[in-house]
Amino acid sequence: MTQTATFGNGCFWCTEAIFQRVNGIESVVSGYSGGTVSNPTYEQVCTGTTGHAEVVQITFDSDLVSYEDLVHIFFATHDPTTMNRQGNDVGTQYRSVIFFHGEQQREVAEKVLKELDDSGAYRSPIVTQVVPFEIFYPGEAYHQNFFNEHTDHPYCSAVIDPKVQKFLKTQ
Repeated sequence: MTQTATFGNGCFWCTEAIFQRVNGIESVVSGYSGGTVSNPTYEQVCTGTTGHAEVVQITFDSDLVSYEDLVHIFFATHDPTTMNRQGNDVGTQYRSVIFFHGEQQREVAEKVLKELDDSGAYRSPIVTQVVPFEIFYPGEAYHQNFFNEHTDHPYCSAVIDPKVQKFLKTQ
């Protein structure tokens, strides 16, 4: 069965590259969610005044990969304890956030978050927001499939590729 998941965990180029490598993922689209400005541009989102986070919207086959598996991947591939920051990317647009689509996704996201918090897996408390999905705005065309199309870009080789390689070793 096809479902949708929406996650924000830092730079959407990184997040997109990770989820594109998961079996059962049908599509990953980089974009913006969680703000107050309709049809925001990347430049607007970067100001931190729109309220939007950089996110990926994922279409997946839940017969091949569960939403819970995706939530675990979400947590494993970023630092959910840093408020509005992932590495050198700083601002509210880089916050850790799960936009749930329906009550079942909310329950799963909160369960996994609580299990991770209770396990002591992180030295600091998890600051990930779990909020209802409202609307998704696809990012500009040049943001889509960025890592796969720009492997020689300095950000891709310095930041994204190491994250992807680390993730692939866990699969």
